[in-house]
Amino acid sequence: MLSLPSVCQVCGRWPAQPVCSDCLGRFAPAVHRCPCCARAMPGAGDLCGECLRRSSTPAVERCAAAVDYRYPWDHLIARFKFRGESGWADTLAGPMWQAARRHALCDADTLWVPVPVRPQRLAERGYNQAWELCRALRRHSGLPAVPDALVRLGEAPDQHRLSNARRLINLQAAFAAHPARVARLQGAHVVLVDDVRTTGATLEHAATALRQAGCARVHALVFARTPSDTDQGNAP
Repeated sequence: MLSLPSVCQVCGRWPAQPVCSDCLGRFAPAVHRCPCCARAMPGAGDLCGECLRRSSTPAVERCAAAVDYRYPWDHLIARFKFRGESGWADTLAGPMWQAARRHALCDADTLWVPVPVRPQRLAERGYNQAWELCRALRRHSGLPAVPDALVRLGEAPDQHRLSNARRLINLQAAFAAHPARVARLQGAHVVLVDDVRTTGATLEHAATALRQAGCARVHALVFARTPSDTDQGNAP
């Protein structure tokens, strides 16, 4: 893909990519994360305390994130997601692909699958940001992507408008595998793709639908991971 120079949208440097290499190094460093929920962790522990305390096995086997959801990424994600700037997908997918490789999320048989959005939201926005990320990841990796592996059921409120407690119950029975894609999903290794992980409820419910369709493994990859209240710094 042709990449033209532009002004870095973080520091203002020109000529540069939309986010220059210096800003990527400063704001998207490789950090150790919990392999289950992608929470940033000090040191090299195996799982974070919250995941160690889980009483059930999650549908998402592994999850990786490129960055924490904080400056400057929160503003850039808002432009990508809410202001019609779908072209940000390729810039965001670069650090995502690096994170996927660091955390060994993918193999030669992996399928990229986007988390679907509500039909009303898709009509308003004109695109699904998760699918735009999948398309960019397909270019980076050469791995196939299935845009309609999952369908969204009903018209539950958008997750970003809800409290953490409401997020956990908002998505019950919200996803299903597309009947025409079940044969392709059976026995497959899928990496679910979304822009932001907060509680993990969206990814978990989507992964459950994929497991029910017969997927052998479901991993998840997001651009940003929202820090919890107990993490260092303040959650946005």
